[in-house]
Order: sequence, then structure tokens, then C-alpha cells
Amino acid sequence: MKDHCEDEIPLKWPARNVAGRPKKTTAPAPSRIPRITRLMALAIKFQEMIDRGEVKDYADLARLGLVTRARVTQIMNLTLLAPDIQEQILAGAPVDERSLRLVSALVSWSLQRTEWEKAVRALTQRPAA
Repeated sequence: MKDHCEDEIPLKWPARNVAGRPKKTTAPAPSRIPRITRLMALAIKFQEMIDRGEVKDYADLARLGLVTRARVTQIMNLTLLAPDIQEQILAGAPVDERSLRLVSALVSWSLQRTEWEKAVRALTQRPAA
């Protein structure tokens, strides 16, 4: 009988720059899309799903998204905003969701635009924390 012994020895090669090869660098992290921008896009997507008949109503969306019907309603209320406000949100305008709820509750687009300007101005003039 032959005695046989096997061991695995992990080998770590020292990192070195080889001439002609660029040094490996990590790609810069993509900039974060603001939450309200993602919610606006989601509201548009949800509305398209309802229009095409993929889902019947907000309750179906809530079941699919594992959220409450109230939350779906909050998200869908973003589609009630004036089109130019929606475009600014999708472009990444600085505004918080709470302020936007007050704006979307207004029926008149001209009133929405006035309140929108106030909300954006208030956020941009706020001192950094």
C-alpha cells in the first residue's frame, strides 16, 4: 500500500502593475436617482398598466406591489400634477414628497405651479444640515 497525502495550499500572487496593462480601477458609482423621481416614474408606469388593462384597479396594484392601497393612491396622485411639474420631477428637481402631496391636492394647474415654485424655493434656500 502506498501512502498518499494531498493538501491544498491557496496561493496569493502579489498584485503588481505589469507594463502595458492598465491598473484595475473600480467604475464610479452611478449617481442616485431621487426617490420622488422614481415614484413619479412608477406612477406613470402604473397608469399605463391600468390603461392597457394589465391590472384592474389600485387594489390590484397594491397586491402586486405588496403595499397598501393608500400608498398606491399617494403614488398615483403624482399623475394629477401639471405635465411641466411632472417633467421637472423626472429631471430630478429637488422637492420632498410631503410638499408634493400638498401641490398635487390642488385642482388647478396654475395653483399647482405657484405652490410648486414655493416648495422648490423653500428647499433650495434651506441651509445645509
